[in-house]
Amino acid sequence: MAQSRVTDFYPRRRPGLAAPRAKSACLTPSPSGLVTPQFIRSSSRKRARPSTEPRSDQAAPPARRRLRLPGLLFDYQDSCPSSPVDPSSPADPSSPVSPSPVKKIKSTTVSEGPGLSATAQQRDKVPSKDTISELQSCLRRARKLGAQARALKARIQENAVESSTSDAKVSTEQPCVKKVPAYQRFHALAQPGPPGLVLPYKYQVLAEMFRSMDTIVGMLHNRSETVTFAKVKQGVQDMMRKRFEERNVGQIKTVYPTSYCFRQECNVPTFKDSIKRSDYQLTIEPLLDQETSGGATQLTATCLLQRRQVFRRNLVERVKEHHKAFLASLNPPMAVPEDQLTRWHPRFNVDEVPDIEPAELPQPPVTEKLTTAQEVLARARSLMSPKMEKALSNLVLRSAESSSPGSSSPALPATPPATPPAASPSALKGVSQALLERIRAKEVQKQLAQMTRCPEQELRLQRLERLPELARVLRGVFVSERKPALTMEVVCARMVDSCRAALSPGEMEKHVLLLSELLPDWLSLHRIRMDTYIKLDKAADLAGLTERLTHQIHTEGL
Repeated sequence: MAQSRVTDFYPRRRPGLAAPRAKSACLTPSPSGLVTPQFIRSSSRKRARPSTEPRSDQAAPPARRRLRLPGLLFDYQDSCPSSPVDPSSPADPSSPVSPSPVKKIKSTTVSEGPGLSATAQQRDKVPSKDTISELQSCLRRARKLGAQARALKARIQENAVESSTSDAKVSTEQPCVKKVPAYQRFHALAQPGPPGLVLPYKYQVLAEMFRSMDTIVGMLHNRSETVTFAKVKQGVQDMMRKRFEERNVGQIKTVYPTSYCFRQECNVPTFKDSIKRSDYQLTIEPLLDQETSGGATQLTATCLLQRRQVFRRNLVERVKEHHKAFLASLNPPMAVPEDQLTRWHPRFNVDEVPDIEPAELPQPPVTEKLTTAQEVLARARSLMSPKMEKALSNLVLRSAESSSPGSSSPALPATPPATPPAASPSALKGVSQALLERIRAKEVQKQLAQMTRCPEQELRLQRLERLPELARVLRGVFVSERKPALTMEVVCARMVDSCRAALSPGEMEKHVLLLSELLPDWLSLHRIRMDTYIKLDKAADLAGLTERLTHQIHTEGL
């Protein structure tokens, strides 16, 4: 009996062990799902050992096993690769093989024999034709996508450059306009009293500046003192609490050219260290129509008031010119005589009238100063050495090349004439053109009458609009008193208490007089001694009287 070895225990305890499988590239199970019958997976973590008894289809393992590293073959594919083929298992032609290339990962496997490992290495090194064609197609597709990406990137960069240049061009062509505050834009609507020829806010500010300037100039002129712009500026700013500049003086000269005489003078005593006596200053001298002989001309309070009225009249004339242009731009155009114009058109925005262009004021004379190298070269050519002359000539040439042509000052933007809002075609769909023309003609007639209406007519029209209500109140007073006649004082007191409008007894008496003028057959006045009695016809139809008053309002309103 042969002696048994200790190592014979392991083959008998573990008859068959499965070799470890290489992990897939995408960590997905094999589509075949088959397990090679050579090895069986062990539950232990120890290294699997094959059985000592060789099988019929395998060669006997060598006495000492060697660790072999198979060759690496990397195949790239767009989709996830299938499970790798175990190099230690034999090739089975009947088993289904995926046509897609497989990505082999680097791993250590146990060689089962020299013949099998050589076959696996040879199979891994030789790629299939399908793999080569797919690699070429993937390469072509990648190049095509790369070209499209580069073209898209270039197009995006071009669009960004074009948008930046267009924004810069728009910003240069359309300068930012500062929004005017609401108290200036709607200044004409907030004026108290009946509507009239109201001036824009900026025109009223200019009129106030002229009043303050005229006051300061009159005080200095009456003291026989030379009037300079520095003195007037300080005085006007102290009076108005607003900035006063030479631009405002130019606007005053544009509106009232014969108000002052402007000159540039030097050697004017200023008594200030900031201004030299030799500097030129803008002097202002008032121009008066009446000159007294034998003494200096004085600016009296009457003269100041007359000059202020002339300045305001000139401002109104300027606004009338813009209003006339607005009326000509309407559809249909309107024409109103300037002497009959009492208020602006309802759609004419007074506060959007363009500002007054300032007139040119005398500028100090330009003294000759050597500011450029060319002027220095022209003046001192004979006093310098040839080396310095050459250096200055080179400097002139370099400055001429780097200098750019001067840009002209941008013109002030002209405000386009305001146009009335046009009705949308969808809102007027189905309306006859003749009816629209009649409506427009009636509207133009009403606006024309409104613009040429005097303040007395406006006040009469307001009283007429209250008469229908006052007629009902007056009839109720007589019905409640149950008397055929009442005094004017009693009637006015009762009507003031019953009327919705806040009217005084004197104003109510004027309404009653107007009512007796329009309806003499219904309301009559009787003067007896010192009192005035009112007699009313209670049997008259109140609806007919109201209709007559409404017709009178419509007639006088047009």
